[in-house]
Amino acid sequence: MKNKRIAVILAGCGVYDGAEIYESVLTLLRLDQQGAEVKCFAPNISQMHVIDHLTGDESVSESRNVLVEAARIVRGEIADLEQANADEFDGAIVPGGFGAAKNLCNFAVEGSGMVVNDAFKEFMQAMHKAGKPVGLICIAPVMAAQLFGEAVECTIGNDEGTAQAVEDMGACHKICEVGEVHIDHTHKLVTTPAYMLAERISEAATGINLLVDTILEMD
Repeated sequence: MKNKRIAVILAGCGVYDGAEIYESVLTLLRLDQQGAEVKCFAPNISQMHVIDHLTGDESVSESRNVLVEAARIVRGEIADLEQANADEFDGAIVPGGFGAAKNLCNFAVEGSGMVVNDAFKEFMQAMHKAGKPVGLICIAPVMAAQLFGEAVECTIGNDEGTAQAVEDMGACHKICEVGEVHIDHTHKLVTTPAYMLAERISEAATGINLLVDTILEMD
């Protein structure tokens, strides 16, 4: 059987202003363990802002590029998201981190009134139209309704405020434990809470491994 080819979309580097590094690496590790072929992408745009991950403070005088920062995680093996072609992949996975809510969309600022990055939305909707499975991790499922339409099912875990925002945008939120996934078979969407709930990396790994395995098993 031909190995599945999966696109992984990153939103920078670092939990507070980019892709969550543990979630990204766990995703890539599991894909490799399962023999998948992986291509990573990120939007070639400026980050919403830069956070000092030691202090948690915003670095007001500094600016960084999402694609350049994401390249740190994957040893430079990454391409501009605008180059991604849904025809070349069997599925896609998006790790979380605040970058998903700041750089792939502006949920962190606008809440349920958010808009999604054009290149990201175009690629995700092309995957969906082609009937290919998508995995969204941690906070990334807040984009589900705008990507896949109203009534799509997803989880961010059990945070009431975020779950309400998900519902306000037209998605159906499902409560989920850290080591579980929720599968919307109609939309071929798999979601897991990861660091929305995880208190240690092994807890995040359980749900992420299950999400990756589920994506790879879907036709």
